Amino acid sequence: MPRRRTTSSASSTAPSAPSAPSSSPTPRNRTPQPVRVRRRSFGDFVKAFFAFVALAGLVAGVPLALALTVGWPLPGGAPSLDWLQREITVETFLHILTVIVWLAWAQFTACVLVEVKAALSGAGVPGRVPGSGPSQLLARQLVAALLLVGATAASLTPGLSQLGQSLEGNQRPAVAAAQQTPGLFAQQQEQAAATAGALAEQAGQAEQAAVRADGGGSAAHGDTKYYRIQPPEGRHHDSLWEVAERHLGDGRRYKEIFELNKDRVQPDGSRLSEASLIRPGWIMEMPGDARGGELVEMPDEAPNVSEQVQQQISDYARSGDHAQGGGHSGGGSGDARVSLPEQRPAPATPAPATPATPAPSAGQDHATPAAGEAEASFGLPEALLAAPLLAAGLLGALGRRRRQALWQSALGAVGGRRGMEPPTPTGDAQDVQDALLVGADPDGVRLLDRSLRGLAASLAAESRALPVVYAAWMSGNGDLHLQLAQPAGKPPAPWQLGQDQTFWMLTRADAERYEEAETAAPYPGLVSLGTMDDSRLLLNLEAVPGIVSLSGTEADRAAVFASVAAELATNGWSDRMTITLVGFGDDLTPLAPNRIRHLDGFEDLFETMSAETRQRRGALGAAGHDSVLTGRTGPAQHTRWAPHLVLLAAQPSDEEALRLAELAADAGRLGIGYLVGTGGTDLPGAAWEMEITGQGRLLAPLLGLELDAQLLPVAQQRAVVELFSDADPEHGSDGPGGSGNRPPFLVDVSEQGRPAVYARLVGTYEIIGLDAPDGDRSAQLHEALALLLLHREGVHPRVLSSALWPRGVTEDVRDALLDRLRTWLGTDPDGGARLRTDATGRLTLARSVVSDLDVLRSLYYEATQGRGAGSRQVRGRLLTDALVLVRGPLLADRPEGRYRWLTHEIIDAQLPLLVADTGLALCEFHLERDRAEKAIEALNAALRTAPADERLWHELLRATHATDDTDRLRALAADLIGRSGARGLPPRTEALLDELLPTWRDGAAAAG
Repeated sequence: MPRRRTTSSASSTAPSAPSAPSSSPTPRNRTPQPVRVRRRSFGDFVKAFFAFVALAGLVAGVPLALALTVGWPLPGGAPSLDWLQREITVETFLHILTVIVWLAWAQFTACVLVEVKAALSGAGVPGRVPGSGPSQLLARQLVAALLLVGATAASLTPGLSQLGQSLEGNQRPAVAAAQQTPGLFAQQQEQAAATAGALAEQAGQAEQAAVRADGGGSAAHGDTKYYRIQPPEGRHHDSLWEVAERHLGDGRRYKEIFELNKDRVQPDGSRLSEASLIRPGWIMEMPGDARGGELVEMPDEAPNVSEQVQQQISDYARSGDHAQGGGHSGGGSGDARVSLPEQRPAPATPAPATPATPAPSAGQDHATPAAGEAEASFGLPEALLAAPLLAAGLLGALGRRRRQALWQSALGAVGGRRGMEPPTPTGDAQDVQDALLVGADPDGVRLLDRSLRGLAASLAAESRALPVVYAAWMSGNGDLHLQLAQPAGKPPAPWQLGQDQTFWMLTRADAERYEEAETAAPYPGLVSLGTMDDSRLLLNLEAVPGIVSLSGTEADRAAVFASVAAELATNGWSDRMTITLVGFGDDLTPLAPNRIRHLDGFEDLFETMSAETRQRRGALGAAGHDSVLTGRTGPAQHTRWAPHLVLLAAQPSDEEALRLAELAADAGRLGIGYLVGTGGTDLPGAAWEMEITGQGRLLAPLLGLELDAQLLPVAQQRAVVELFSDADPEHGSDGPGGSGNRPPFLVDVSEQGRPAVYARLVGTYEIIGLDAPDGDRSAQLHEALALLLLHREGVHPRVLSSALWPRGVTEDVRDALLDRLRTWLGTDPDGGARLRTDATGRLTLARSVVSDLDVLRSLYYEATQGRGAGSRQVRGRLLTDALVLVRGPLLADRPEGRYRWLTHEIIDAQLPLLVADTGLALCEFHLERDRAEKAIEALNAALRTAPADERLWHELLRATHATDDTDRLRALAADLIGRSGARGLPPRTEALLDELLPTWRDGAAAAG
């Protein structure tokens, strides 16, 4: 059960325990504060008087003074040409100054009207008057100072009058439910409500003391009291803990209130089934010793309560003793527990004739293990196969890291790595990489990201705020369901209402029609926790009103924490975020060095997060936002509102937990989330509690969740980190001549090394040495062969099937394809099959099957580090032969819809760099003999495949300069300027042009 505790300090904030995740309100995310008895001092009334005087002077005095002293400053007639010829006098300047003062007065008056309207209407945070930040702030302070004293005085009057009557007539005061002070801002509303309640409580205590002194008391303790759950103030929601804190003196007594009201029908027809699920307008019967100004003792004696509310309380009073029958836990359709969305009935389909691959899990639109394949998974880790969004994030981040390493090597940022192939993983790292390739669902990530950004853009276009989202569900058919903290009206098209007002739903077909939206990621704190009934749950950690606790054994908790950290660090639906890890994950930094940081212990965490919490509160206040959600959809800079998610694996002590609970009380509004590990099930201040079992089940009974947890066990975690560490350009560098620069597969480039099967991949796809296969299956066989040619280290059969059939395939269909591929490739003269299976079960090709990409790599290696390194003549011939092989981009004529697996590869970055290195080496070879034209020819050939490589353009400028043809150099410079577009030339290119052609800027200016 959610629990909250508070410290003894009256000024400290501590989290509220049974926060109310009902479908209507969000759980309360503020800390209950003890009622403080505070009377208004004489100075408060003096401030209010001066505020009134200042408002009167500024609103009424300024225009009156202008009218009497200056008069009408604008001309009395239509403008004419004579005005321009008149002498400018002091009176002219006075009139101009008067107009400016009139405009300033009008702006300030508008601010006052906006603030007063908001205060009187109870609209919450008032609207902003454009361009009037200081003026509106001044108006806000003056209006608030005036109305705050007025609200306090109003609440003081009935308490004093009834106090006198009770002392004289021994009557119990009928204290009505305190109404919200309309229009005051959040902090001022709390002050007014707390002061009013304190005064009423003081009056009640005085009366009870008098009654006890008279020897009476049966009336004082015999009547039943009722409390009406208050409506939310912004993101601040009522909870039973806070009710107990205010009216019973101890928040832990909320259980008494729950037991008195459990399963009783509320005015809206629903029932209280859990202490954390309450809704505004519900009525709570209170224990006999409850006290305070928000309680109603006798409905017919509550003058400040409407007749409708009096009738509701009266009806509720007659429904006592659980007359409706216990055990009913309906809770209404509005319960805000994280519940599974209702699925649409799937159309009936005939049963397949052969065992089919199970339906993709929770939005995973690609191959998953077939029923008979579980025991034949060849050692692939099932944890990653069952985590499509995590696998897609890791795979995308790994590809970016490898591309970055290639570019750093090419640009000479890291010595000794130029032209080097990324290391081929082995062992556990190879298994994990294959599992990522099989399990990844990049389409699911893309659709989730576009759908959420599209929703944010649509709401911004309608001037609507983002709703608070507790969770997202990705169903098996690809539909996306968002579970809101409270109803937020009709969603923008193409979104639809789901099973109730707290679910917004988007079908996969509608999601696929979304285009890229230029808006900040609205819910970057979503993270996968697991699956339930073929639907995947993503919990929004930054929206939880407090701490999320995770109990279980240390090893099981570590697997959950690692999965959460890895997905948050690499997911595709976030722009920026900070992930702070405490007590685990020291080796996770390579996954995202710019996102992940580690802290040594709780004290470092508390110091860091205290400072950030203060900074975020200040930034939100300065920007006029209620929460980070309004900042993400407004004109403010997106980077301010990036989430910060804290994962604390080490269980804090009770004192540390209370300090952390105070810190997290307002975290949901600030975009900060806390996931804390605990060995037990009772973490002070935990808003939501979860447990991970040894069987991999994630349980949260109060939230209605029982998931198959998403895990990243320690072995897979280490293998993932190894993949990222090996991609580091500084990892394992062994110099320009080291074995690390050797390609994984070398071809005999002599006349005796002629292959049996030769495939041209660089340019249009052609195969020499094989008969053309059947027309219907030709494209599929060609694609399978291309995948094998690009991975000479071997391809796992499940990787091959997931590449060719992203939506899944039966085992017999896959095996039939492999049989056809073996038959098509044939055998070598020695009888060996050209398609083979190695000891690990991976598919490999015989050395007699090669591609032009293999030859290109081998020629470059031989020219720079092999035979060509010691013979200039051999180097020139090998480099020339290599450049002749380049006929265009990789698989230039591949059919649309196929070869989608290339998005996971880095060959699109490797090939241009290899071609550029070859062109640069051949250019250097020719310039050594002053053959500038030959060098230019080699560079132009390389530029056709690598047009964006800055190194080629630099050498082309130098080679052209060597021809002593200034006009040709000037034309090349103009071509470069035209290609650069609005971005302009890179700084190093500009510097080189300044050296070779000092007058190039004049030509650029003339062209512009």
